[in-house]
Amino acid sequence: MATKAHDGAVLWQRAAAFAAFKHRHQVRKDGRTPYISHPFRVAMTLRHEFGCDDPAVLTAAMLHDVIEDTTTDYDDLLERFGATVADLVCAVTKNAALPKAQREPQYDAQIAAADWRARIIKLADTYDNLVDAMDLPGEHDMVVDSCEKARRAIGLASVDLDQPALVRGIAKLKALITASSNRQASQERD
Repeated sequence: MATKAHDGAVLWQRAAAFAAFKHRHQVRKDGRTPYISHPFRVAMTLRHEFGCDDPAVLTAAMLHDVIEDTTTDYDDLLERFGATVADLVCAVTKNAALPKAQREPQYDAQIAAADWRARIIKLADTYDNLVDAMDLPGEHDMVVDSCEKARRAIGLASVDLDQPALVRGIAKLKALITASSNRQASQERD
């Protein structure tokens, strides 16, 4: 019989393979980087920057964009990874059927109502997106937009200050926003 830790490792490993397959033809906004690097970096951010080693969180992080960006649906995830993971992924998935003006407020409400683990995934997602935006030359508007999304994620996560990994995540994301602002100000002076 497998141990619980082993079951968790198998779960996130299966999620990594599944996400790599589902995102296989997608690239990041730079037009070169395979998209799968993003979910992998989100999971690594959770584990190594935020200190979260919850197998369901790491698994959901690997899968966090498969409903939104592929043909995968909730039932696919439920069958392959269980209700906890499927629920976390669903919580961090925007409803593309809504008009854009309604989408973001509904998404924030959805994350606010979800398990705290969805909020830490969102923190790591915004952290990685901000890092990406900062690395793209001449993308001032993308950096500003990413900082705003990061501030919203921090606001949503601030109700869970009893979760040490989430508190670390908030601090790391705040530091990244500050670094981004300082970098932008320096570039504007030059």
